[in-house]
Amino acid sequence: MVEALAARWGIERVRERFRGRLREGRALDASAAGSGGGPRVAMLEPLTYMNDAGRSVGPARGSYRLELDHLVVVHDEIDLPFGEVRSRLGGGLAGHNGLKSLRAELGGVDFVRVRVGVGRPPSTDPEVVAAYVLARFSEPPDEVDALITRACDAVAAVVLDH
Repeated sequence: MVEALAARWGIERVRERFRGRLREGRALDASAAGSGGGPRVAMLEPLTYMNDAGRSVGPARGSYRLELDHLVVVHDEIDLPFGEVRSRLGGGLAGHNGLKSLRAELGGVDFVRVRVGVGRPPSTDPEVVAAYVLARFSEPPDEVDALITRACDAVAAVVLDH
């Protein structure tokens, strides 16, 4: 998703920093393309395990001196059907270990979330759920591509309206 959004905004340079892949540039809407306008953004893909994402995001937030509500976190959501995307500020953790790590490192949960529906496996066994969210999508590639596009649209809406 980060790669797709970076391509959309023409952010090509990638460097390793904060235990992740960092891209910096400007978020462009269609009317700003080519004008150099749009808000400055930094996109970070943690290279930590998902359950330790806060160890990447926390130092990055500190370095950029971001208010918590200016941080946008994109994450998988088994409580949403595959393909559904929702955005909100704050909220519960719903047992998501990556979100727990973020809360611990960021000192709160009042960041913007783009929740990407991946559906729920047919079991509540933690091992089955973990295997499900770490596996490749079983849906057709065009449906996965459409989901990535919707997630990018949701992030762009948050960033460009903020």
